[in-house]
Amino acid sequence: PSGGGRPDQERGGFDRRDGGRGGDRRHPDRQAARPDEPDLPDDVEAGDLDNAVRRDLLSLDKRNAETVARHLVMASRLLEDDPRLALAHARAARQRAGRIAVVRETAGVTAYHAGEWAEALSELRAARRMAGGPGLLGVMADAERGLGRPEKAIELGRSEEAAKLTGDEASELRIVVAGARMDLGQFDQAVVTLQTSDLDPARTGPAAARLFYAYADALVAAGRVQDGLTWFLNAAAADLDGDTDAEERVAELTGE
Repeated sequence: PSGGGRPDQERGGFDRRDGGRGGDRRHPDRQAARPDEPDLPDDVEAGDLDNAVRRDLLSLDKRNAETVARHLVMASRLLEDDPRLALAHARAARQRAGRIAVVRETAGVTAYHAGEWAEALSELRAARRMAGGPGLLGVMADAERGLGRPEKAIELGRSEEAAKLTGDEASELRIVVAGARMDLGQFDQAVVTLQTSDLDPARTGPAAARLFYAYADALVAAGRVQDGLTWFLNAAAADLDGDTDAEERVAELTGE
C-alpha cells in the first residue's frame, strides 16, 4: 500500500514568554525527556513547526508544547528516510499531547509509513473524532489493505465521508479503492473506479502521475495492455520529479 500526506514545515515565532499556559512548576515531569522518548537534536526548534500546528498546541503548558513541537518536527523530517525513528518521535508527542487532533493525525500518518497499519487506523480514527470532517480517508483505506481487508477499503470509498472529498484527496482515495479492487481480482471494476474527468493527459505533477500510473496498472491487469501502455506514457510525461517507475513499466511492455 502507498499514499499519505506530508506536513509542510516553515519557521515561525513560538511563544517563549515566561509562565506559558498552565505553568511549568505544576508539571515538572513534562520539563525533562521521559525514559522512552527518542533524543531531540539540539538544532531542532519548536519554531520549525508549521504555524497552524503550533497554534493547536497552545492548550499545553509552554515547555510541554515546545517538546511536543520538536518531536513533531523530527517525525516529519525522518518520515521518508527513517520511518521507525519518525514513529518513535510521533509516539512521544502522542504520549504528551494525546488529546490534540493534529498530534494523533501525525502519529497515524507516521505509523502508516512505518507499516504499522492497525496503529495507523486507530490514531487516524481518533484524530477524525476529535477534529471532525472526513479525515485522511485515503491513508485509512490503504491501511485496511495493509491489514488484508480490501473490502473495508472499498467500504470507506463508498462512505458519506468519502463523498465530501474533492480534488487530490478524492483522487487518492479512488486510487486506493482501485488497488483494493485489484487485490480482489476485480480488474475491470478497478478500471471503472478510476475513470473520471481527472484523466486528462495534459495534466502534470505528482497527483496526475499517480492517477495515470494507477489507471495504466489497472488496464494492464484487465488485459488492455495497449491502453495501459498509453497511460504509462502519460504517467511518465506527468511525472516531472521521477516519483514513479512509469518509464520502467513502458520499457517492460515494449521490450526496450
